[in-house]
Amino acid sequence: MPLTIRSATTADMPAITAIYNESGVGTTASYDLAPVSVAERLEWFEAKQRHQFPVFVAEYVAGDADPHGTAPQVVGFASYGAFRDKAGYAFTVEHSVYVTADRRAGGVGRMLMSALIDAARGRGVHVMVGAIDANNEASIKFHEQLGFTVAGRLDEVGRKFGHWLDVVFMTLTFEDSRID
Repeated sequence: MPLTIRSATTADMPAITAIYNESGVGTTASYDLAPVSVAERLEWFEAKQRHQFPVFVAEYVAGDADPHGTAPQVVGFASYGAFRDKAGYAFTVEHSVYVTADRRAGGVGRMLMSALIDAARGRGVHVMVGAIDANNEASIKFHEQLGFTVAGRLDEVGRKFGHWLDVVFMTLTFEDSRID
């Protein structure tokens, strides 16, 4: 089945919620401690729309050659939003990308991030930030491969699963961004 990256819709919220609860809440990819509901994800999505922040999904779509007639399946999502709620940070965003466990390391995250980076460039973003658990070596390496660099580390700022967690901030600077 071919993989498609497209803008998310409200119909995608159950899949996005399930992915976030498994890939984010169920791991240290996010420091949320409790699962979120579809209603909460819908509020999140509507806030992204109000602020004109993109939300993309990766969807496998059954092709003509699919003998099973498999329904489309959302296997990942990515978005960005405000880095901080201060006017001086208007050209800086913080991103998130989540992929189902069975599709990680298969190119889905890279395709989602490519769409997100293209959207950021097109909207005049100057810096994209990622906050990554310091023990998530795969995510740090993934971001380095996309051109992100380590900007700093904050030790023991999070707590989850009975442990203090360190976070690494990584940034991607768009040198060609312009301020009108």
